[in-house]
Amino acid sequence: MTLLQCLALSLGDPAGIGPEIIVEAWAQRRNKRLPPFCVVGGANTLAAAGKLRGLDIPVCAVSSLTEAAAKYDEALPVFGGMDVPYTPGKPTSAGAKLALASLEMATKLAIGGDVPAMVTAPVSKSLLSEIGFEHPGQTEYLAYSCELSSSDAVMMLAGPQLRAIPLTVHCALAEVPSLISADLIVHRASIAHAALRRDFGIADPLIAVAGLNPHAGEDGAFGREEIEHIIPALAALNRAGINATGPHPADALFAPHARSGYDVALCMYHDQALIPVKALDFDTGVNVTLGLPIIRTSPDHGTAFDIAGKGVANAGAMIAAIQMAGECAAQRRNA
Repeated sequence: MTLLQCLALSLGDPAGIGPEIIVEAWAQRRNKRLPPFCVVGGANTLAAAGKLRGLDIPVCAVSSLTEAAAKYDEALPVFGGMDVPYTPGKPTSAGAKLALASLEMATKLAIGGDVPAMVTAPVSKSLLSEIGFEHPGQTEYLAYSCELSSSDAVMMLAGPQLRAIPLTVHCALAEVPSLISADLIVHRASIAHAALRRDFGIADPLIAVAGLNPHAGEDGAFGREEIEHIIPALAALNRAGINATGPHPADALFAPHARSGYDVALCMYHDQALIPVKALDFDTGVNVTLGLPIIRTSPDHGTAFDIAGKGVANAGAMIAAIQMAGECAAQRRNA
């Protein structure tokens, strides 16, 4: 194995389900044909999580990524010595500091080209904020670390049945209409178009753009956002050679016959995108950050402190995130 075959996984909050779904993913590495990966920090936490889950997982502290790739077949490699006591379901500030340190180191490895992609386990945004983390979430932190505006980092939720992008993300629903603009739609759709070509190998991506209002506004009867912002954006995208259609009524956009007709749905707000993805692909949904010079994926769920340590957390989304990170890295390398 070569150095660039080893992905970097950040630990996430050690009191959440991150450690146990990471060890479960390593246990299924052969059956799921996962690319080699190493975890940044938390060796004792991971070993304890494996025992709690009934898995005899050998955890190996490594001093280099070359060693991590070499050890992967026989043990779960952990790079970096930081750790905390394992307290599943009982988050602490020390655990948040470990989660941040792991995220920072994994990000540096990805930006430096030491790894081809990174996968981030779930963190608690509120706990990170309490220890001085100044970003709304990991996506915004990654954009900042890559010296990009947060608007250049586009969140795409992807599962076997649907890919969806929220135009507006973490804001109150009442703020959404004032945030929608033709420029923002064109910007995010253009980033999605380029990323689907580069990282997913889709030669001519078809983007279906949802309307904001019921029946996509019904020609202005139920709102004018479609007329004033979405339709002009679609015209601009098509002039630029980007295949975008709409505005589509959101209540019909996610039916099986509709999903077969596009590669990604661009939705107007957070829940318009996330509800259908989680309804269709909850245990295999992946959060992919488009527009970055690095590849980053993450399971599309949170820390789940309420079930951490009970051995019931489904590792499907973590496994899917690792698989997708490896596939995107291979696609980008080959391209």
